[in-house]
Amino acid sequence: MKDTEKLQKVLARSGHGSRRELETMISEGRIRVDDHVATLGERVTASADIRIDGHQVKVRNAEEQPCRVLVYHKPEGELVTRKDPEGRATVYERMPYVSTARWIAIGRLDINTSGLLLMTTDGELANRLMHPSYEVEREYAVRVFGEVGEAQIQKLLKGVKLEDGVSKFKKIKRRGGEGMNQWFHVILTEGKNREVRRLWESQGCTVSRLMRVRMGDLVLPKGLVQGGWMELQTEQVNYLRRLVELPLIESAPVITDEEQRRQLKQARRGSMRHRKENPVGRGGRRLSAQPDGVEQESAGRGAAGKDNARKDNAGKDNKRSESMSARAHSRNVKREEESNVGRKPSGKPSPRSRNSGKGQGKGKPQRQHQGNSGSGKK
Repeated sequence: MKDTEKLQKVLARSGHGSRRELETMISEGRIRVDDHVATLGERVTASADIRIDGHQVKVRNAEEQPCRVLVYHKPEGELVTRKDPEGRATVYERMPYVSTARWIAIGRLDINTSGLLLMTTDGELANRLMHPSYEVEREYAVRVFGEVGEAQIQKLLKGVKLEDGVSKFKKIKRRGGEGMNQWFHVILTEGKNREVRRLWESQGCTVSRLMRVRMGDLVLPKGLVQGGWMELQTEQVNYLRRLVELPLIESAPVITDEEQRRQLKQARRGSMRHRKENPVGRGGRRLSAQPDGVEQESAGRGAAGKDNARKDNAGKDNKRSESMSARAHSRNVKREEESNVGRKPSGKPSPRSRNSGKGQGKGKPQRQHQGNSGSGKK
């Protein structure tokens, strides 16, 4: 460790949060160095007494702090925050316990977005992967409600002015769909708040499903259930470190076969707990992953586009009701006609109705008067 380094950098490397989180803590006066409240940009030594919210914390050299990275399959309905005042579920509740550091989310996904979320114990790695200057690709599968023409796609590729500056997609690929609901895969190289949703909304479209499927070259594993996580091996961790120009590590924590089985069981328990809390998923639907990373709903609709879903469902219900009524009416008319006509396959006389004529011969079908229904009244 150097003689002095910036406080937020030292704490981030030691796993006490991302630089952004730590800068917020410093601004709020929650961090003290020796006998004074820390300030932004303050430099510290290895022997400094550092406290966060009154609790003394340890700082470590880069060599002393193991860099661990998890891939987490975030379900809809969870927040990427440590504590929620409303008591809603957070992704940190699913993370395995670490004694010498804490997990840091690499970027955020909002409550209605699912998919790949990277978690690490290395704050510097998290900070660099989130920084737009490194242009780390983030790919999303997105379902859009509305008409999407080539002119709109070109605008999204060239850039759209939003409240916090100009944003654009690096790539847009069509992935099919039905009617006004169309699937796309889009790629970004930065992570502004609700950027994907706001870009589509700027073109008059509504995002009804959003799922992150890739970050860099790391793709969401197909076998990883929602609410489950898996730890990256040394080669994959070093791939991420190489992306953002950090020194490589010699070895990540060794994951034995027994540990992998334990992780798998924990992932399954997390998935079962999520399903118990959300029996058919958020918004009354259960999701199934598709080969291209797109998930489709097997029942119900999401929160977005509910009005359109209600209209579609109402139209389908009306059609089904009309069809059932028509079939029922047809069956009733047929029964009445058969009753009045009186089929006699065995040659025996059938019971005559009021409208049946008298004196008709055996085995001869009685003739209905023109304009009469089966009951004789229209």
